[in-house]
Amino acid sequence: MTSGARIRTLALILPAALAALVLGGCDIKHPTASLLTGKQLFVSKCGSCHTLSHASTTGSVGPNLDVAFHQDRSDGIKPTSIQGLVDYWIRYPDSQGVMPANCARGGAFCLSGQQVQDIAAYVAAVASVPGQDSGALALGPAVVSPTPAVGKSIFTGVGGCGGCHVLAAAGTTGTTGPNLNQRLASDCANPASQKVRGKSLTQCITTAIISPYAYLPAGYPSGVMPNNFSKTLSKSQVQALVAFISGAAK
Repeated sequence: MTSGARIRTLALILPAALAALVLGGCDIKHPTASLLTGKQLFVSKCGSCHTLSHASTTGSVGPNLDVAFHQDRSDGIKPTSIQGLVDYWIRYPDSQGVMPANCARGGAFCLSGQQVQDIAAYVAAVASVPGQDSGALALGPAVVSPTPAVGKSIFTGVGGCGGCHVLAAAGTTGTTGPNLNQRLASDCANPASQKVRGKSLTQCITTAIISPYAYLPAGYPSGVMPNNFSKTLSKSQVQALVAFISGAAK
């Protein structure tokens, strides 16, 4: 697509997006956006499907956002226009695609209007921008108490696990990855798995989180499970996840 065509495309999409937001009533934009909150939400809600270098996410189910907006940056498209487009994509995803709809519209992707704005603002600020986050945005993952309760909050929150996995104890219904209630125990008991991931359930889960492609269960392709949790989650967060999943999936 030529530069002019890309700009005309944005020029056509953005007025429709703004009209949809106005007609949405409760989805009206809030006066300010938090980039820090936007980054945290992106990592937990979006990173398992999208690559975004500044957020250290490597998902490949959806578009690589650094690639998607590279030409727009080169063409001089303003961040506010990119923010409006991302905002629209989140609120009104293609019903024929893999992007989940917001729960307010019958989907399982529950975000408030403010949260959508925060994510869109963060993506607009960093997508296809060289370098790394700095200041408050560069703060590392949190140190937590490695308890099952904390692990559950990570599973459904910052870890983003529930978007891809079914786990009854967490109330999650993702289908991109294995159903942990049905597959985890048997997969970890597989001799081939035990040789690579360890014989105990906790060893198996730990390896599956921090090095998911050391052993890949049958029926699941490479490149879907994020392989950077050792960077985006602290050691104690991983331990909390393991404590929760090992108890919940038995």
